[in-house]
Amino acid sequence: MLRVLTLATLFPDASRPNFGVFVERQSLGLAAHPGVELRVVAPIGVPPWPLSLHPRYAGLRALPKQETWKGVPVERPRFPVLPGTGGRWSARLLARALAPLLAEMRRDFPFDVIDAEFFFPDGPAAVALGQRFGVPVSIKARGADIHHWGQGPTARHVITAGQAAEGLLSVSDALKADMVAIGLPAERIRVHRTGVDLDRFAPVDRAAAKAGLGIDGPLVVSVGALIPRKGHDVVIDAVAALPGVSLLIAGEGPERPDLVRRIARFGAGDRIRLLDAVPHAELPALIGAADVMALASSSEGLANAWVEALACGTPVVITGAGGAREVVTDPAYGRIAGRSAPEFAAAIGDLLAHPPAPATVRKGAEPFTWVANTAGLFEHLSGLAGR
Repeated sequence: MLRVLTLATLFPDASRPNFGVFVERQSLGLAAHPGVELRVVAPIGVPPWPLSLHPRYAGLRALPKQETWKGVPVERPRFPVLPGTGGRWSARLLARALAPLLAEMRRDFPFDVIDAEFFFPDGPAAVALGQRFGVPVSIKARGADIHHWGQGPTARHVITAGQAAEGLLSVSDALKADMVAIGLPAERIRVHRTGVDLDRFAPVDRAAAKAGLGIDGPLVVSVGALIPRKGHDVVIDAVAALPGVSLLIAGEGPERPDLVRRIARFGAGDRIRLLDAVPHAELPALIGAADVMALASSSEGLANAWVEALACGTPVVITGAGGAREVVTDPAYGRIAGRSAPEFAAAIGDLLAHPPAPATVRKGAEPFTWVANTAGLFEHLSGLAGR
C-alpha cells in the first residue's frame, strides 16, 4: 500500500462547504484507489488572540480537530497567521504547528510521501516536514499560488520549496511555463489536470432550468469568488450592453458591495443579479440553464468552472489566462476574448447568435475525468515513493 499524507490548507469543512472542493474530490478519488491508504491534514489558519475572537472566525473555532470527512480521516490542526505581514511567516509557522502532529501520526501511519495541494504555505511547510521525516514531497500548483505567492515577499519561499521538492504538479501546460519562468525545474513538473464529474455536470432541459430560475430569454452565468482577479465587473459591463440578456453571478467575496453599486448604476438590477455562494451540488442546474458561462479572470491555472460548463453543454467566454487555450480547443467550446467589456460583449453576443449544440460542447470536457486524474496522481506519487 502507498501511504499518502495529503496536506491541504484548501479543503472543505462544515463552515465552508465550497472551500477547495476540487482538492476534496481529488483526495476522495485517490483514497478510493485500491493501492492507497490516505489521510488528510487540512490546517486552519487563525490569528492570535484576541483577533481570533472576531465573529468571522467563529465557524472555524467550532470545527473539530479530527474527524472523518466523507469516509476519509481528516486532521484539522490550527496554526497562527499574522495579519499585515504579507504571509512572510506563514509557511514557517505552519511547519512548526504540524511537526508534533505528524510525528504522532507516523506511529500508526508511516506515510511514504507528502502530497501538498497548494504551493503556499503548504509547499514550503511540506518540504520542511519531508526533510524532517525523511519522505519525498510533491507540491501541486493551481494558479494563484504561483501568480500571487510566487511574487513579492513570499517568492523566495515558493521558489526554494519548488526547487527542493522531489516532484511538482501543474494544472496546465501554461502554468508549468509560468513555474519554469520563476526558476522551478521543468524536468520535475508533471501536468496534472483537474477532473469533472460527467454524470453530475451534464446538459439539462435549458428552457425548464431557466424557468426554474425565473429567467426568460438569453442567460449568462459566471461562477467564482467576488474578487478583482475574477473580473466580474467586466462581465457585468458586457452584459449591461446586451439588451434582453440576463446575468447570474454565483460567488461571495469582498467585491460584492462594489458590484452591487455597479449594477445599480446601469439600472440593470432586473436582469443582472448576484447570487450567494451556490453549493457545489447545485452548480450543474445553474450552469446547465445558461446559454453562456463567462469569466474574465486576470489569472488562472485551469479553472474548474470552465470544464464544468463544457460538461453541461454550456460554451464559455473567458480570457486567455492560464490554460484557457488548452480547454477552448474548438470554436464550439466557446471564445477567448480580451479582458474588456466590449470584447466580452462581442464574444457573448456571437455565441448567443450562433449557439453550438450542447452535445458538441460537452465533448470539450470529456478528456477531463476524475479517473484519469486519480491514475495520474497515483503514478506520480508512487514514483516519488519508489513503489
